[in-house]
Amino acid sequence: MADCEPLRHGRRVVIGIGNADRGADGVGRWATRLLRASVPEDVRVIECPGEATDVLEHLQAADVAYLVDAAVSGAPVGTIRRFDCVAGALPQNALQVSTHGFGPGEAIELARALGRLPRACVVYAIEADSVDAGEGLSAALQRAAEQVAARVAAELSAEQP
Repeated sequence: MADCEPLRHGRRVVIGIGNADRGADGVGRWATRLLRASVPEDVRVIECPGEATDVLEHLQAADVAYLVDAAVSGAPVGTIRRFDCVAGALPQNALQVSTHGFGPGEAIELARALGRLPRACVVYAIEADSVDAGEGLSAALQRAAEQVAARVAAELSAEQP
């Protein structure tokens, strides 16, 4: 498992966000674990609980960032939404999960306001169900995590570092 230490160099990062002990909230971290073996060598894969300061630090050090997190927007469980953060602000409910107070969405918008948003910044939000302590990932969330891992791996492979 990767820690949340800031990037020292290298400019491509994938950040899996969430609390693996809180059911669907851990789906972002699960997706990055699936992805870890299939990304180019220069890509750093990180798992973080989603504290805004950690996410902001990673964003400021990256040229390219992919974030994967759970969302609760009312869409069907396992729905995957992709947001290009450079093209515009995240929708208000894009990353709303109760276990993050001031979290990833706010960190992205703060990086934008500070002029520190990476040149490419993509969020994959996976619609969650239960974020109760001790719950595991449902089959729908496991499938969604696999799909997101495959999509991010494909995007990173197609992109020029």
